[in-house]
Amino acid sequence: MCRNIRTLYNFAPPASEDEVRAAALQYVRKVSGFTKPSQANEEAFDHAVAAITAATEELLGSLVTNAAPKDREVEADKARKRAQARYTLVAKAS
Repeated sequence: MCRNIRTLYNFAPPASEDEVRAAALQYVRKVSGFTKPSQANEEAFDHAVAAITAATEELLGSLVTNAAPKDREVEADKARKRAQARYTLVAKAS
């Protein structure tokens, strides 16, 4: 589950509210063990997602850096190349 949480800081354009909420949702899912909570736990689950979303937005808003913002497409291409190299090595080892 947490593999879907990506670095959100120092990108151009900045992370959207949807991206921040998606990361918070993945975190709560991982910690709680629920993909979708029962009705009895839904309120607590939704409250946790909202609280973590707010904390994440506050964190991202208060961080500072001198580094230039990263380009999402360039970083995604680097990740694809790393994955391809990793899976090529795994396939050769098998």
